[in-house]
Amino acid sequence: MPQIRTVLISGAGIAGPALAHWLGRHRFRPTVVELAPALRPGGQAVDFRGETHLSVLDRMGILDELRRIQTGGSPMTFVDAEDNPLLHLPAEFAGGDIEVLRGDLSLVLHEASLPTTEYLFGDSITSLTETPTGVDVTFHNAPPRTFDLVIGADGLHSHVRRLAFGPESDHVTHLGHYAATWTLPNHPALSPRTAVSPTGSTGSTGSTAYNAPGRLASVSASRTDPTRAAAFLVFASPELTYDRHDPEAHKAILKQAFADLPWKVDHLLDSLADADDLYFDSISRADVPTWSTGRIALVGDAACGATIGGMGTGTGIVAAYVLAGELSRSPQNHRAAFARYESLLRPYAQGCQKSGDRTGPFLAPGTKLGLRLRNGLLSRRRILDWMLKAGEDVTTLPLPTYTPTPETAATTP
Repeated sequence: MPQIRTVLISGAGIAGPALAHWLGRHRFRPTVVELAPALRPGGQAVDFRGETHLSVLDRMGILDELRRIQTGGSPMTFVDAEDNPLLHLPAEFAGGDIEVLRGDLSLVLHEASLPTTEYLFGDSITSLTETPTGVDVTFHNAPPRTFDLVIGADGLHSHVRRLAFGPESDHVTHLGHYAATWTLPNHPALSPRTAVSPTGSTGSTGSTAYNAPGRLASVSASRTDPTRAAAFLVFASPELTYDRHDPEAHKAILKQAFADLPWKVDHLLDSLADADDLYFDSISRADVPTWSTGRIALVGDAACGATIGGMGTGTGIVAAYVLAGELSRSPQNHRAAFARYESLLRPYAQGCQKSGDRTGPFLAPGTKLGLRLRNGLLSRRRILDWMLKAGEDVTTLPLPTYTPTPETAATTP
């Protein structure tokens, strides 16, 4: 059986470039195809927690760079309609050991992978046909090509998963909430009068959030541009029918869901008219019975993701490291490599993913009693410390060491 060399990766977000980086270091020839015309800037902050995440970043050689550009964490202050503080969560609660903006992380990973990776931006896969010797791939724009393997790293709504594993409805479960974020001009009216919690902790930066049962509206000033701010909304809802690629439909849904709320909500909703970077999606979970079929496999959120709160960024980084490493161990037997990768990663990824099931109810409890209970419990430092420790425990995985061959070592950046 000939050795695997060419690997097509769908998705240039986080897991895709991370996988391309490791494949390049193991002497494969990765190609990344991405629907967007360029890397997506901005986005929400993402975090890494615990020794496993940090070890992979260190082995990639990007840990110091991420520490240089980290945000410092994202404290969150929950307030009432008059901006009186009800609960303050410190930076480490949401920000882990290292927090960076998603766009900044994507850029670092892209640059790390670029020396050994071909990128096809503004394109997408239209068909996959597996043969005994490879996968014949057609693209929307590029001419057809054949690759030894194809990897779907294209997120919760993976196109590769739909083509090779079946419809999204077979693999993605709606978890009862929707979330949206976008940027808007900063304004004095968006700044809280105070960020001191009832327990005395302070948080002059980060986000300020207002709750009504089943709904959350929050805003935070940009860390890099004081003239800009970011809105973040969450609301409880049964699964909705809408065009996932129509931002005007998304704006209409948000205006209807939040129309009667006080606080700064009118200002946030008014800014939607000029928002050109709106992200809107359900809070959902992906569950795929097996992560590979023949020469096609899934990594990151496409395999085992959650929209928010499932530690998907760190899991995707770890999964990319393991998948590339296992392929390097048996470059003539992709089935064995895929099986070892899934055996090692599935329990770990599912353990991390479970926290995503609780994200919607945590951010937007459905009742006034639920809001009071959350605020009261998390005002106790012991409860916070316990939750932080539990989060670190679930992200711990004994990492294999993949020793490069002499040929690989000679070409590793």
